[in-house]
Amino acid sequence: MKIKITPSFRNKLKDQVEYIAKDKPGAARKFKSDILKQLSAISEMPYLARKSIFFDRDDIRDLIFKGYVIVYKINEKEDAIEIFGFTKYEDNPFNR
Repeated sequence: MKIKITPSFRNKLKDQVEYIAKDKPGAARKFKSDILKQLSAISEMPYLARKSIFFDRDDIRDLIFKGYVIVYKINEKEDAIEIFGFTKYEDNPFNR
C-alpha cells in the first residue's frame, strides 16, 4: 500500500521535532527518522495497529509511537494509507 502523509500530520510532526530540537537536536533527528520508519512499516500490515479510539470505524487505526498516537485511514480501493493524525495528551484532537 502507498503511504500518503497529509499536510496537517506533517505540520504537527514538524512542530514536535522543532520542540525536541530546542534541547536535543540529535534526539529530534532520531525521533523523526524512527517515526518515518514506523510509518513505512505499516504498509505491509495496515490492520496490525489498534482500531482508533477517536473514530468508530474499522478502517481508521491508531499507531502508538513513544506515547504519541498516529492516526491513519486505510483506503482499500486506492490501495493507500492516509496518515492524518498526530497527538499526545489531547482530550479531543479531532473536534468530533
